[in-house]
Amino acid sequence: MSRHMRTTVRLPPAIMERARREAARRGTTFTALIEQGLQLALAAPPPQSRRVRLPISRARGGTLPGVDLDNTAALLDIMDGRT
Repeated sequence: MSRHMRTTVRLPPAIMERARREAARRGTTFTALIEQGLQLALAAPPPQSRRVRLPISRARGGTLPGVDLDNTAALLDIMDGRT
């Protein structure tokens, strides 16, 4: 029983060429370079999402006259100064 599996990986030509050159430079195979890269990627902890603390407004009075918070397109126009 083989301990390896065959698969197809689609890479942009520029990345494929860089990887082949890097494998040759290191004196290893293209397959070994891909395996090393996958091992590194799988061993790294997943990226943590950054929590952002949003400021809390203490303003009173609501929205300006004519502002409809349910109309995104109109809000963008107002923010861009088109109305």
